Amino acid sequence: MAWVEVGRTDEFLPGTHRVVEAGGTFIAVFNLDGNFYAIEDICTHDGGELTGGTVEGDEVICPRHGARFCIKTGNALTPPAYEPTAAFPVVVEDGVIRTRDDRWD
Repeated sequence: MAWVEVGRTDEFLPGTHRVVEAGGTFIAVFNLDGNFYAIEDICTHDGGELTGGTVEGDEVICPRHGARFCIKTGNALTPPAYEPTAAFPVVVEDGVIRTRDDRWD
């Protein structure tokens, strides 16, 4: 799968996120204190979007039922979710942030 451009580092402020589509997968990219992390924008409990939820530290809280996921790893941290959401690689080159769905490489 090809790399998908997320944006430029100077336009992507710490504490914010963006969602990009990569081959049918919606990927949420988070800027945590200048470090970029990407996870699939899906709650493994019921398939809802995670990005409508609150971010606390390195966790995103599903807005539907409150499951918490680690932004850095995709791990499910609290019920009702028990399975992780996918985590994806992020690269920054010349100020441009990119990610991709590498699960089927």
